[in-house]
Parts: sequence; structure tokens; C-alpha cells
Amino acid sequence: CGSGLSGEHLSQEGHCWVGLDISAAMLDVALEREVEGDLLLADVGQGIPFRPGTFDGCISISAVQWLCNADKKSHSPPKRLYRFFSTLYTALARGSRAVLQLYPENSEQLELITAQAMRAGFTGGMVVDYPNSAKAKKFFLCLFVGASSALPKGLGTECAAEELPQAKFTNERTRFRNIKGKSVKKSRDWILEKKERRRRQGKEVRGDTKYTARKRRPHF
Repeated sequence: CGSGLSGEHLSQEGHCWVGLDISAAMLDVALEREVEGDLLLADVGQGIPFRPGTFDGCISISAVQWLCNADKKSHSPPKRLYRFFSTLYTALARGSRAVLQLYPENSEQLELITAQAMRAGFTGGMVVDYPNSAKAKKFFLCLFVGASSALPKGLGTECAAEELPQAKFTNERTRFRNIKGKSVKKSRDWILEKKERRRRQGKEVRGDTKYTARKRRPHF
């Protein structure tokens, strides 16, 4: 919830709300601004700490993509995303919706996020505002608990000649290369992830090349 800017709009519309944020400093700003919602210091990557069916809606502004980062050695982005989505699904009442605005770094992050949301039981899809703009482009993950509804139309798509860039998904079982979201051990992706994790830990790591993770022939 940050400093509660979106919460103020919810209050003006007559809603009661609860805001979560991992930053105590941001929550202090919200307290100073005397927002009307209840505030909770929490890491959503560890789950939504509320009873089943507590809420009839959820919004998030530019937060979900941070769960794709492994800020600690113990962090696993697929596991943290699944923990977030599965507990969010439980905390939402049947027939409710969640709209999560995000800024994915690449298509891999987008695929990881939507896959974990689908695995948690959500239906819905991705809506993109101003898909042809470099600055105004925004991604919205629209999720439904229960029967899927029609996705809203993205802004700035009226003059688009091609089909809207929306990624729809259902809760049907789908076979993935690895359902847990992990890369196969000793594969190129697994090695690149491990090297990147060590770089974030400040360790000296050799640069990535086209030969990285390439298997060598056996020596006799």
C-alpha cells in the first residue's frame, strides 16, 4: 500500500480497506498522512495473513514484480509468488476480483507471474494499456476467484489494428516443463540463475558467454 495514495481514493469511494507493505518507512508516511485504512507491516512473499474469504477485492500498484527478485539467499521467486497468490486466493471471497498493476522486466517474468497465479487457482488474464507506447504502457493482471468474467478493454487500444495483447488463462491443468517453476538442475537457465544470485551476494563470478553451461566432451 506504500504511503496510502490509492487507499485515499478507496476511502473517498466509501470502501473500508487494509493496506500491507514491507517498508516500515512507507507505513510511517501513511500514518503521518492519517489515512483511514488499517495498516500492516508484512512481506506478501510470505503470504497474506488473513482468514479465508475476508475480502471482496484486492488492488496492487507496482509491487508484484518485486517478488521475482531473490533479495536473500533463501528467496525463491517461484515459491514466493505461489505463496502470495495461493494465500491471496484464500483471503478473497468467492466471486471477487484482484487487479494487480505491474512492470515486468521481460516476458519471462510475465510468464512466471501468470503461471503461479493460475497454479494458485485464479482465472483471468493480462490487460495492457497503451501497448504501442514506450512510456504510457502499463500491465494489469486481472484475476477472478471462481467463474472467469470478461476482461476489461485496455486503454489506448481503440486504433490498434491487431488483436489486443491480452494473455488469458484458466484454471485447467497444464503440463509445464517444471510445475514448481524451477529450472532443471545443471541446465543453462539453472546455471545462469545461480551465477546471478552469487553476483547479488557480491561474489566474483565469471561473465556469461555463449559457452556458459555448454557440456564438454569426455576426456580419456
